[in-house]
Amino acid sequence: MEKINVLIVDDSAFMRKLIQDFLSESPRIHIAGTARNGEDAIKKIRALKPDVVTMDIEMPVMSGLEALQQIMKENPVPVVMLSSTTRDGAENTMLAMQYGAIDFIQKPSGSISLDLHKVKEDLIEKVLHASKANIKQAAKLSSSGNNSTHSVADYSKIELTGQDYRQSNRFSKWNQVGKKMICIGTSTGGPRALQQVLTRLPARIAAPILIVQHMPAGFTKSLASRLDSLSEIQVKEAEAGEIIRNGVAYIAPGGYHLKIKAVGTSLAVQLDQTAPHGGHRPSVDVLFESVSHITDYSKVAVIMTGMGSDGSMGLAALKKHGTVKAIAESQETSIVFGMPKAAIATKLVDEVQSIENIAETIMKYV
Repeated sequence: MEKINVLIVDDSAFMRKLIQDFLSESPRIHIAGTARNGEDAIKKIRALKPDVVTMDIEMPVMSGLEALQQIMKENPVPVVMLSSTTRDGAENTMLAMQYGAIDFIQKPSGSISLDLHKVKEDLIEKVLHASKANIKQAAKLSSSGNNSTHSVADYSKIELTGQDYRQSNRFSKWNQVGKKMICIGTSTGGPRALQQVLTRLPARIAAPILIVQHMPAGFTKSLASRLDSLSEIQVKEAEAGEIIRNGVAYIAPGGYHLKIKAVGTSLAVQLDQTAPHGGHRPSVDVLFESVSHITDYSKVAVIMTGMGSDGSMGLAALKKHGTVKAIAESQETSIVFGMPKAAIATKLVDEVQSIENIAETIMKYV
């Protein structure tokens, strides 16, 4: 069995030793070396050529964010960031995702976390997953999306094309139902994938957008705020009881399942902390299954980059109970081709599209 070579970057000698001890418990991981700051990390990456890097965000000399940008330009390698749960920590984590980090680990109690053992299994799992990531695509997205948002496409051409589609049997049933809803599920690599899609949607989109991004509590609000600042549509963290509206994207809060319930003639957000589904809360399956009971809407279901198979069972429920068009992200552009692959394997996906084309495909149906 070929081992994954890992470089550990942290300014604390104690944390470096703790992380090294935890990762060494996996027979699949070999510690290639350690570094004490971002500058040291860049030198060690050049020399050691690790398969995965774990890196603290807050370090002297050169921070993790500064190092990450240089690493992704010079020697792209999967990086798993270690972050605090403070507001600044959450915002910096979102920046790290934008700069090319594959994933992040939430430190339980600040920069020196004596209780890091609480996330030991999660740390090992994310390092193993990161080793399989599409690092070329991660580097491409980080170089193209750091400083600018995407221009919203002219969808008038799609609407004209839609007249031709309406004449086909494939679209005849779809267009009989007026109200539309968009449901998106994503995990590892999701923040950048969501930016690619949401920033290409027009403010006037005639559908609400419900999103599950696998992310712990304390981070989804920062993700929503960042995406809102870049998008023409409104993007927000979902709140219990609020009525969903067209042109608004609702992101499930970390630690809560996102469901939808009818309130009179409207639909409202329902949040709960029932047991994780498949290890996830929020879960894409839970969202999709909840939405499957809303029968007077046509739904566009989108499954993008992520490890595992969350969303596949929910997609089956959606297809069983209503009019649904399903879109999966292609292997070529997925950071991790797990969730889209599992969805495609159900044979319920209508279109497989690169991340650059998903917004246009959504608008074709909406």
